[in-house]
Amino acid sequence: MPITKSAKKALRQNVRGKIRNLKRKNTMKTLVKQTKKLATTEKKEEAVKLLPELYKAIDKAAKRGIIKKNAAARKKSRLTKLIQKVSG
Repeated sequence: MPITKSAKKALRQNVRGKIRNLKRKNTMKTLVKQTKKLATTEKKEEAVKLLPELYKAIDKAAKRGIIKKNAAARKKSRLTKLIQKVSG
């Protein structure tokens, strides 16, 4: 347990940041799952409509350091490729 005043404040900040990061990560994960589900059930229109929201969530997670930049690029690329495969 923290003893000094500054250590207590740092702990409070870490807890708040952790909650924020988990929320962002969970949002991203649910959007990825929804997109994959729509793509596999061949509902391309709905999947394409979900893409901008998905890209936004992935980019924000990468910007905040929740996932790495290349991981974000890889996720976006693979999901886009999956949706294109469904249509073609």
